Amino acid sequence: MRRLRMASCACAVRLRALKKNKKNGGAQVEEEKLRVCEAQQRVSARSYHNLKNAVGKWEKSYGLETRKRVENWWLPRIKDQFCKISETDKSRPKFYVLSMFPYPSGKLHMGHVRVYTISDAVARFQKMRGMQVINPMGWDAFGLPAENAAVEHGLHPASWTQSNIQHMREQFDALGLSFTWEREITTCLPEYYKWTQYLFLKLFEAGIVYQKEALVNWDPVDQTVLANEQVDNNGCSWRSGAKVEQKYLKQWFIKTTAYAKAMFDALSDLPEWYGIKEMQANWIGDCVGCSLDFLLKVNGKVTEEKLAAYTYTPEAIYGASHLYILPTHRLLHGNSSLKEVFQREFIPGKDSLTSVTAVNLLTNQEIPVVISAKNNFENFLDSKIGIPSTSAEDAAVANNLGISFTEVTETLPDGLEKVINSGEITGMTRQEALKAITQQAKNKGIGGDLTSDKLRDWLISRQRYWGTPIPIIHCQTCGTVPVPYEELPVVLPNVTTFTGKGASPLETVPEWVNCSCPRCKEAARREVDTMDTFVDSAWYYLRYTDPRNTDRPFNSDLADYWMPVDLYIGGKEHAVMHLFYARFFSHFCHDLKMTKHKEPFHKLLVQGLIKNQTFRLTTTGQCLKREEVDLTGTEPVHLQTGEKLQVAWEKMSKSKHNGIDPEELVKEYGIDTLRLYILFAAPPEQDILWDAKTDAMPGVQRWQTRLWMLVTKLIEARTSGTMPNPELLNKKEKAEARKIWEQKNLVISEVTEYFTKDHLFNAAISRLMSLTNILHQASQRLVLHSTEFEDALSTLCIMVAPMAPHIASEMWKGLAHVQNKLCTHHHWDVDVLLQSWPIVDPEYLQPSDVVEMSVLINNKACGKVFVPQQAARNFEEVHELVLQSELGVKHLQGRTIKKAFLSPRTALINFLVQE
Repeated sequence: MRRLRMASCACAVRLRALKKNKKNGGAQVEEEKLRVCEAQQRVSARSYHNLKNAVGKWEKSYGLETRKRVENWWLPRIKDQFCKISETDKSRPKFYVLSMFPYPSGKLHMGHVRVYTISDAVARFQKMRGMQVINPMGWDAFGLPAENAAVEHGLHPASWTQSNIQHMREQFDALGLSFTWEREITTCLPEYYKWTQYLFLKLFEAGIVYQKEALVNWDPVDQTVLANEQVDNNGCSWRSGAKVEQKYLKQWFIKTTAYAKAMFDALSDLPEWYGIKEMQANWIGDCVGCSLDFLLKVNGKVTEEKLAAYTYTPEAIYGASHLYILPTHRLLHGNSSLKEVFQREFIPGKDSLTSVTAVNLLTNQEIPVVISAKNNFENFLDSKIGIPSTSAEDAAVANNLGISFTEVTETLPDGLEKVINSGEITGMTRQEALKAITQQAKNKGIGGDLTSDKLRDWLISRQRYWGTPIPIIHCQTCGTVPVPYEELPVVLPNVTTFTGKGASPLETVPEWVNCSCPRCKEAARREVDTMDTFVDSAWYYLRYTDPRNTDRPFNSDLADYWMPVDLYIGGKEHAVMHLFYARFFSHFCHDLKMTKHKEPFHKLLVQGLIKNQTFRLTTTGQCLKREEVDLTGTEPVHLQTGEKLQVAWEKMSKSKHNGIDPEELVKEYGIDTLRLYILFAAPPEQDILWDAKTDAMPGVQRWQTRLWMLVTKLIEARTSGTMPNPELLNKKEKAEARKIWEQKNLVISEVTEYFTKDHLFNAAISRLMSLTNILHQASQRLVLHSTEFEDALSTLCIMVAPMAPHIASEMWKGLAHVQNKLCTHHHWDVDVLLQSWPIVDPEYLQPSDVVEMSVLINNKACGKVFVPQQAARNFEEVHELVLQSELGVKHLQGRTIKKAFLSPRTALINFLVQE
């Protein structure tokens, strides 16, 4: 208090002196000093009795009680600061950050905490950069777990799901996460799945949805079909653990193979996805061949059976000699009318020539069907076309079975291969013939889409209740009839009894199943299968752009404004299936002119697992709880028996007794400490091995304490009774201040790049820690008199805010209450999360250190961007710097860049983009 009185008196003396100087004709600068000093005197008078922050009296140390008060105070306030969005404000660039939405299990786990902490930090950072940001959240709310819970607990899946959603929302709020909650979606609500059904009907109209009998993976416990990816290496269900059975059922498929080539080719236009592009490419495979449709005949009579068979060389189709099927093909084992014929004529272990023939619906050629001696073809094929001209193996089979064939290719002296004996495509090069044949097939709707031998169409039927109803009606007269659009949504009936056995629970509601045909109005039946939950999540990113639309899935203008997603964050386990399906729906919507962009996601960030130690009994493999393990010796042993244990790092789960409850961590360490730990422990794509006692947790705790100490140090210096005056610093001290200024600018540059380029939050925190250390080394006189120290500390606080918003908000308030501030460019009257992200001082970028790079888009100049000289000759660095610049965000973000050319000699980069 004495120091505050002294400061007030000193200011009053200075004020009188300045007034006297003014009367004596002082310069205009003295008038400005007078104004500043009068303002300072008023502030000093207001703060005379007690210096307080937002929470209360400023504490010197950031202890447990202070941390609790700080986080309890700021938790509701920082949530409210993530403002609502107005799409009408097109003057600001947009940033769409999306983290994969969760299944509402009712309990957050550490994997949730990691992915959503990352998205929260990115969203807050981009907002501080001036972007218009959405970070939406919703619920992947359909699926077997809720239905199984209904069976086990006598609850309805809807009530189970809604109560879990409510609880998880509260858990999200407790972590201070900045979701754009007004865009919340829930896939099990009719207002959402109405539009899933709408898109299904669009696929049906386009001939991309079809129903056929197929050999499926049947889970005898969950009584439903499983995708191949839901069956483990031991042939057991991923969820129930039951041994999966092979069964023939009539199922609904989405013909994703129709988009295989387009999706494979589009990967080259996407930025690097940390190896995920390679995973996508491998999943799709090399799209060199296609399937073509055949009509089957027996003894010259046409049957109702059709068969699609694959060929690696469609251009040689006129040379087809026979059609192969495997001994395991559905025609031999399903409900086919040809089943008896095939079984009777099949000779195990030999290629069996049958009396069934196949008519190519493109060329009208009729060839015999052969049951192959092989048990497997390449990858997932179960039928293919034999073409001896392009396959020595096919020629051998044809010769052995006495099947005649025609040569349809020849090699000219110049090495060029041409097609012969092939109708209207005769004389074409093989490449020309390939394009012609596949286009003809597509025009006739009988195949022709280039795909690989490993990609199969997407089986979406599920024989369960809790899923999106398939909007199809089966009529004995009209056949398969789509539900009219105006009758959507087809709402799930209220099933109250779940047995978990037998046919779909929808079968138990006859008043829902029995309906009238939309065409002939006669009695008909609804489809009782529901859709795979992957269908719901294959387009949710588009619904977020316009979540309350009641007239269509989304407004195209809004989708075009927000899409593509700028940064998509999620687990690597979803980097194949979900990502493939999401890309498929995006391509399909683009073809319907519903969206401008083909690809849904610009950058992809896959985060690793959080693992903890497991302790297993060697004899049984049983996992033990921590309290059952003796950790006092050199090796862990069973506390009860002394048996040595198998120790491994594994993904956290309840069954392995190695899970960590986020709520308990928040209580023990605090929200900011947990967030900083998650970001600092490892780069996002790497796994975190949890050991809170010895690893990054103590480090980030100490860092918060040191940050708090810096603010305390400045507060104490400015309330010491001595007025700050940079002119009082000696030469050595000014040199030290200059070093602080240089370090501040270096850290701004590096941290900004870590946030925008590689998302290395651990490296960003490390650099902020180094700046913290430099500021701690400053002398007391530097703290008191240096503008550079004050500015660096303020800047440090701003850069901490996206990652640790609670402590940063409180420290900013503490700084805002500091008297006699030397920095005037910060907005001290608004909270830290509403500050602008710091930029490097122009003086720091010397003219000799930067190059003015001209930016052209489609050969037209659109502006210039400054890039560091050392990066000016590196294409990738210039490319990324331009994209992240204000000019790049405005003119290039969200557009498909075909190519870019860098000319270092003329300091020019030209982007060729799709109009």
